[in-house]
Amino acid sequence: MLTQHAAYCAALEECGLTVTYLEADPDYPDSTFVEDAAVLIEGASMLTLPGAPSRQGEVESISKLIRSLLPAFNLQSIQPPGTIDGGDVCEADNHFFIGISQRTNQAGAEQLAGWLASYGFTSSFVDIRNENTLLHLKRGVARLSGNRLLVTDALAPRAEFTGYEHVRVTPDEEYGANCVMINDYVLIPRGCVKLAEDLHKAGYQTIALEMSEFQKMDGGLSCLSLRF
Repeated sequence: MLTQHAAYCAALEECGLTVTYLEADPDYPDSTFVEDAAVLIEGASMLTLPGAPSRQGEVESISKLIRSLLPAFNLQSIQPPGTIDGGDVCEADNHFFIGISQRTNQAGAEQLAGWLASYGFTSSFVDIRNENTLLHLKRGVARLSGNRLLVTDALAPRAEFTGYEHVRVTPDEEYGANCVMINDYVLIPRGCVKLAEDLHKAGYQTIALEMSEFQKMDGGLSCLSLRF
C-alpha cells in the first residue's frame, strides 16, 4: 500500500501539481482518503461530516491544513443531522452532482447545495442507495473535460446525466470509473485496458496506477487527494 501511495503522489507531481502530505494518523486508518473530509471551491471550503462516525475525527486535521495553506478561504461546516462524504461530490464545471448514499444523507446534501448556490453553482442530487456496488457517487462517475463524463453502464441512463457526452465504463472494468483528470492527463487504475483505449481514442493521455490495495478498502484514485 505504501508503494502504491508513493506512486500515486509521484503521478500527481508529474501532472504538474504541488503535493502537501499529512502525517500518518494511526487513530484514523481511513484518513488516507482525504477527499472525504472537505469540498473545495475558489476561495471557500465546506468541511464535511463523514457518514461513518469512526471517520468524523479526520476532519480536524484537514481543517487545520486548509487554514494553514489557504488562510483567506471562508470555511464552513456541515451541521448535524446532515452527513456528507466528499467522495459523493462530483464537480462538472459550474454544476455539482451530489450523491445521496449510505454516507451522505439528504440533510447534508441540501446544506452543501445551499452553500454552493451562494457562490453561484448549481447542483443536482443523485440517489445511489440502491446501487449496491457504489459506496460513493464518484465510484460510478467522473468529470473529464468540457461536457464529457466518464460513467458506468449502471449510471449512464440516469436523467441527471442527460445532456452530457459519455465515455462508458464496461462492467468488468467498473472500478476504473473512479479516475482523476489533472491538466492533460487522466489517472486510471492499472488493468483497465478497454478504458485506456477508449480514453486514448477520445484524445486523452492516461497514467495507469496500481490501486489493488486501496480497492480492497473501497478506495479509489480520487479518494487519496483533496485537489484544488
